[in-house]
Amino acid sequence: MADVLSQSEIDALLSSLSTGEVDADELKKEEKDKRIKSYDFKRALRFSKDQVRSITRIHENFARLLTTQLSAHLRTYVSLQVASVDQLPYEEFIRSVPKMTILNVFEPYPLEGRLVMEVNPNIAYSMLDRMLGGQGEPYNKVENLTEIETKIMQQLFQRMLEVFREAWLSVEEFDPLMEDLEVNPQFLQLVSPNETVVVISFSTTIGESSGMINICLPHVVIESILPKLSVHLWMQEKQRERDDKELQSLEHHLQKAQVPLSVELGRSAITVEELLQLQRGDMIELDQLIDDSLTARVEEEAKFKVQPGKVKHHLAVQVTEVMEEDYHDER
Repeated sequence: MADVLSQSEIDALLSSLSTGEVDADELKKEEKDKRIKSYDFKRALRFSKDQVRSITRIHENFARLLTTQLSAHLRTYVSLQVASVDQLPYEEFIRSVPKMTILNVFEPYPLEGRLVMEVNPNIAYSMLDRMLGGQGEPYNKVENLTEIETKIMQQLFQRMLEVFREAWLSVEEFDPLMEDLEVNPQFLQLVSPNETVVVISFSTTIGESSGMINICLPHVVIESILPKLSVHLWMQEKQRERDDKELQSLEHHLQKAQVPLSVELGRSAITVEELLQLQRGDMIELDQLIDDSLTARVEEEAKFKVQPGKVKHHLAVQVTEVMEEDYHDER
């Protein structure tokens, strides 16, 4: 937040300008120089701030979901938190990865291309040790993985990818399928070295072991879904989903609402004198013929033409015609 000058400081500045102690042109030049920022074309920023914020929010949800899943599966303390979200050239990401690590390469079908999840060996072997009945010791033996250990680790990573898919459901539905398990990043060439990628780093703790998990998303792979990462469009989609759910709920409750239905047998007009003289057994002539259809009303509105009858000794009516909305009933 910019500093707010006091009145005395403002007066002193104006006095300096008037006496020539401070050059106004020099101040303008300094302000202009501050606005100029260096730009490295090797580190092209392909993701907007909105998109980076959306990616961060998605993977914060991924961290929460994966913490719950791993805690139940490994039966030990698990903590995942998003440490950073950075965009950088793919070559720089590969150089930052340890020479021997666990690289889970997977395809986010139907998106074209491959993504990678890099898991620090301390974390990977701690999880493997827990699944094999141990205490979660971080034995580092990347170069000597047995076939059984590799298979168990692949199954564990596929479970993690299911959580990854669930975290992205609010933006895009895809089916991540594990393709390969690498240990040397030099053999992994997802995209060209200068391609911009966004790297999400998770600070991870499994029992007594700690390390980092990094997910690398190349721009060229997720480019087709980037427009959906705009906060404005995302909020619109969320609002649309909420409106649809509210509409369905409203329709559901309306369908269960009870409304009074009445059937009019006919009408008659008599004088007050005739009304006062009515006795039990007297007959009142209606203006409705026996063969004519009766009118069924819903909330005093004429809706159906019906025919009277009986169903299992109960009085009933059968709908013979649905009356039009513009029907005007004269009462």
